[in-house]
Amino acid sequence: MPGHATTAVLHELSDWLLEHHSDTVDADRLPAIRTEIERLVVDEIPGAVVELGCFKGAMALWMRALLDATGQQQRPIHVYDSFQGLPERGEKDPELFPSGFLRAEPEEILALHDRWGCTPPTIHPGWFADTLPNRLPAEIAFAYLDGDYYDSIRTCLDACVPRLAPGGALIVDDYADLQANPKAWAGLPGVKAACEDFFGTQSPLEVLFGDGDLAFGRYVIPSGR
Repeated sequence: MPGHATTAVLHELSDWLLEHHSDTVDADRLPAIRTEIERLVVDEIPGAVVELGCFKGAMALWMRALLDATGQQQRPIHVYDSFQGLPERGEKDPELFPSGFLRAEPEEILALHDRWGCTPPTIHPGWFADTLPNRLPAEIAFAYLDGDYYDSIRTCLDACVPRLAPGGALIVDDYADLQANPKAWAGLPGVKAACEDFFGTQSPLEVLFGDGDLAFGRYVIPSGR
């Protein structure tokens, strides 16, 4: 278990992220991801941690701090982003954001990790269709999918699920199942549509709940596959 000093640092980092990066993290997302990172130790899940759609690196920083606090300093994090903002939307995506929205630079991720004295992740710039087939780790313990649009999420699922270690998990951000969680924010319906097309309409994703409008779907690969 982390010592008091580490616990204090995590609390300080959480407060800072909620204040300065509220566009990508919130009070429901942070503890949900913490549960997954801590589970990797308890269940002895091998493999890397990956984030698909990392923007400025706030969630990657949170995961790195959690890994370090739980004795997983050697477990690598890989992040993937176009660094050109969102692509053109597809027919299953809403007219909500313009293409190029949420553009960031790799240097912002490096600066953020440096600010908190954390080892930065391995950064893979490019569209998912170009980077994921050949640049994903061979074994993934946990994947955080934050691709926003149908095609992006479908590409992520196609690439990540076969690489999940036994017992490994992924969380799909913006997965809104309003029957299970009427409070969930459902502004990006292409995300759920991509999951249904990949897994089938009887989706194995577990809906996670928070105090607010958290839209998280969680999938765990069977440990005995």
